[in-house]
Amino acid sequence: MGNHDSKNIIEKIWYSHIVHQEENHPTIFSIDFTLLHEVTSAQAFQTLKERNLNVFEPKKCLATLDHSIPTRQNRHEIYDSAAKKQVNLLRENAKQYQISMYDFDSGHQGIVHVIGPELGVTQPGMTIICGDSHTSTHGAFGALAFGVGTTELTNVLATGCLLMTKPKTMRVYFKGQFKPGVFAKDAIMKFIATIGIGGATGYVIEYTGDIISNMSMEERMTICNMSIECGARAGLISPDETTFTYLKNREHVPKGTEWESAISRWKSFVSDDNCHYDKEITIDIDSLQPMVTWGTNPSQAIGIHEKIPQLLNDKGAHDALSYVKLNAGDDILNTKVEWAFIGSCTNGRIEDLRIAAKILQGHKINPTVTMYIVPGSEAVMKQAKLEGLDTIFKEAGADFRMPGCSMCLGMNDDKVPPGERCISSTNRNFVGRQGVGSFTHLASPATVAASAITGKITSPENYFNGEK
Repeated sequence: MGNHDSKNIIEKIWYSHIVHQEENHPTIFSIDFTLLHEVTSAQAFQTLKERNLNVFEPKKCLATLDHSIPTRQNRHEIYDSAAKKQVNLLRENAKQYQISMYDFDSGHQGIVHVIGPELGVTQPGMTIICGDSHTSTHGAFGALAFGVGTTELTNVLATGCLLMTKPKTMRVYFKGQFKPGVFAKDAIMKFIATIGIGGATGYVIEYTGDIISNMSMEERMTICNMSIECGARAGLISPDETTFTYLKNREHVPKGTEWESAISRWKSFVSDDNCHYDKEITIDIDSLQPMVTWGTNPSQAIGIHEKIPQLLNDKGAHDALSYVKLNAGDDILNTKVEWAFIGSCTNGRIEDLRIAAKILQGHKINPTVTMYIVPGSEAVMKQAKLEGLDTIFKEAGADFRMPGCSMCLGMNDDKVPPGERCISSTNRNFVGRQGVGSFTHLASPATVAASAITGKITSPENYFNGEK
């Protein structure tokens, strides 16, 4: 069960960021970095202005545009007046408070959780916040990263600190190896389906296992991204050589002799042998299938070859099936889709686009399907074009768009129409999430691409078994 001296990574980050602690009171907890986007920052800045406060450390902040912006080619012209106001307000606030902002055509504009790692802002042992629930993405680097509300965001901007209570710790051990056609997205969806949407409430999760150690940083980001979907405050992975290799020479990362000392400091932020966790869970992935959601929250998910479950006494399941117009006992396989979306902070990175291109190459998207492929950042878009992925997408009939959150959430021009069904590489399938009256099936980019070709929910396994 561990001894008193050994600590897990969550405890190490926690104790190294305590500014002040009084008994029976929340901890005054130091935050190293704040990420900002146009949707959740306006009220925080407004409060600073009303109270005549400055930003505590502008150099420890970074802003970008992602949520409410258009992703069409002429995106500079924002038709939606509320979105336009949000964008202009962020520009003004960043300028006023001397915060670095990555605007359109800066080369680094994109989804906040994609550009943080790309720029090397996200580093092991750090505490990172953003007014966005999927901030846990940055935990892939061994950082304690989590979403906050407006009041908390205001407090951090003004003081660099938060009032927090020490979270409980959970270790999730992924046992086994993936079969061909199964990916990180499927593993995290399986975990959420196993413990439920509230299964990790009050916890910060550390993900472990050989499969995690062997993952690229992009796959690890997908795992950590969806931690919030089972109620966790955050999820993270202890840093290792893969982490350091990814970070080396990135813009915000220490250089020269400082690089070596940074690595030795980062190496201290790993879980000790025999450390204690408040809860431990094992997920066997040897027999894992590609996962797909059937309902209206991310835990309502099954293997693609399974039938929609008969949850007779579960009102939530009954309501979800009624909404999505599916029936218990039916196959999820071959369910007709009209839309396919690859993108978001979960699966909008270059490796995701490569997987999609591998499947789409030499195929045509079904004429009944509209497919959007949206890079997570301008850097991802540039790399995709360098590799010719954009040509593959175009020849297949997909719309390769400009960077942003896009169809992940119905907050911009990219929406699924009422009554239509989308298979999506995103993180949430809530009622109306992708557009009023729309239906969302979450899946990996591979499953999305395979389904776009057939016009119905289709397993990508054959593309990786040499059968296609």
